[in-house]
This record gives sequence, C-alpha cells and structure tokens, in this order.
Amino acid sequence: MPALRKGEIPDASAEPLRSHWPYRGTAGRAGLPAAAAACVALRGPAVHILRYREHGSTADRVGLLAGGNIVELEGVPSLGSLWSLPLDTLRQKLDAAGGGTMVDPGSVTVLAPIDGRTEVWACGVTYEISRQARREESRHEADVYQRVYAAERPELFFKSVSWRVAGPGQPIAVRTDSSVTVPEPEVALVVNAHGQIVGFTACNDVSSRSIEGENPLYLPQAKNYLGACALGPMIRPSWEVAEPYALAISLSISRGGTAVWTGAASTAQLHRRYEDLVSYLFHSDVHPEGAVLSTGTCLVPQAPFTLEPGDVVRISVDEVGVLENMVVRGLDALLRSPT
Repeated sequence: MPALRKGEIPDASAEPLRSHWPYRGTAGRAGLPAAAAACVALRGPAVHILRYREHGSTADRVGLLAGGNIVELEGVPSLGSLWSLPLDTLRQKLDAAGGGTMVDPGSVTVLAPIDGRTEVWACGVTYEISRQARREESRHEADVYQRVYAAERPELFFKSVSWRVAGPGQPIAVRTDSSVTVPEPEVALVVNAHGQIVGFTACNDVSSRSIEGENPLYLPQAKNYLGACALGPMIRPSWEVAEPYALAISLSISRGGTAVWTGAASTAQLHRRYEDLVSYLFHSDVHPEGAVLSTGTCLVPQAPFTLEPGDVVRISVDEVGVLENMVVRGLDALLRSPT
C-alpha cells in the first residue's frame, strides 16, 4: 500500500473524546510499584516499545525498554507517528535510539500501547476452540461459525478506538445486561500504515457470550463497549520474534486470590496466516497511523463460566509479557474505579 500524502485524511490527533476515558495515565492496581506490573517479566535484553507517563507529568511519552531500562524516543510524539513509517525506516529509527534520555522504570506509569488514530480490529473464529465455543453459545445460527472458519475470507470486526482501550492494571468491564461474559486472550498484530507487521502485543477481547449467542448481529453490543478491550503491556518488535507461530499463550482468572480458571495454548494452533488477516484488513481501506489487529482467541472458559466483579484476569504471551486487569460490572462502576 502506498504511503499517504499529507492532508489526504483530516488530522484527528487532538483526540477530542480521549478525556472521556477516566483512567488515562492512572497507575496500576493499588499496592504495585508504578511500572512493576508491566516490566517485571521484561528484565532481559529483549527490546519492547512502550507508551508511558512519568509521575507528576501530564505528557504521554514513547520509549524503548531493554534490560530493565527505558530510553525515551525523543522527537516521537506518539506511537501512531511510528506506525506511519515503513518497516525499514522504523527499524533504523529504533536502532539509533540508544543515546536517548534514560528513564527510571520505577518513576513511570505504563499506558495502553495505542494512541491517536490507531484503531483496534479483531478476528473471529480463527482457532478450532473458538469455532466450538461460538457454536456452543449460539442458539439459532451455529452453522455461520462453521462456515466462516472454513471460508477463504476471515471474520474481521471493529473492536475499539484508541481512547477506549485499557492498559495494564486498568479495569475491564462486564455489561449489566450480560449474563455470561468472558475474557478472550489473543495475540495482536501491530500493523503500520503500509500493511506491514511491525510488532506484537497482547489483547483481551472481552466478550458477552450471552448477547452474541442470542443473535450474531448483536456482536457489536457483545464486544464494543467501554471496558471491553485491553492491550499491553508493551509492543515487541516483529523483527525480534523468531517464531511468531509458536508463541505460548496462557490465561488465568483469579477470584478472591484463588485461580478459578486457567488454560494454555499456542499460536501454532492458529487456522490463518497473519499476513492473510492483514491483507483483508487493508483491502479497500486505509489506516494512516496503522492498526492493531487481534488475531482471535484460542482459550475460552466453558459456559456457564462468567467473569465476576473483583476477578483478576492475567494474560501471558511469549515475547510480549503479561497483561493483567481487574473486572468491574457496569459503566457506573467503571467510571468510579480508582484505577
């Protein structure tokens, strides 16, 4: 896809609705050091791209984490500005960033790795377990999931704008009109404006199984609401991931300090190829600041399991890290949440 000329798409970088999301820039769960929840598993030499805010500041910044140290990417106003670059240019820019300002990880809050005009899209029924779960929950249209699993064209759907996305340590929500809601742990692709995969992160595609199960046309209500999408903790550059189809994924749900559901899988079970999913996302469309494409879930708690307020959902993806979020029920609880 050719690069977009300046001015072809109106500038929406001011994010006029961003302030409606009450958790922007807040710290992780009470009692955790500011960046520890996101950085604790990433102390090795591997490089991760992150979005963060220093304590006492109102400015969001972009940096690199390697060896437990953060280097600010000076002159980079947003992640979206990075995703406007071709892959080779992006690599060169990050490789040259070693001399930037060093930031103490203990002095920052790690934010959701998305901003600006970057959108989250998602794929459905890309793993066998997902096909089985969709057929199980659907009361009238189970065959539609069988057909899309086998079809050449994948299921893609819009998930979230950037300002709605929760980051590590921020709350996710269950709708008050949902009787069965589950987390869906997924590997998400970070794709630049040119349709190139530039990174990987973890996504929690929170979904109401009861609402979608009533009718597939209710999918937007089941999946698109405030508190239904979390990303993080950071982004692992794609060129540093040697085996993207062998990433271990695990999910644990804790209630009152006790694990009530656990599971593990791998991207080796993915029914589609990443590049094919991206090609459909960019077919007849443009993403001037890239997109995050979540590739579908391989772990689904069996019905009638449902998330409850106070549950802690922990998603781990090899190379990426751990994304952890606490559950609240309803919009009022989400807006009142101290985290």
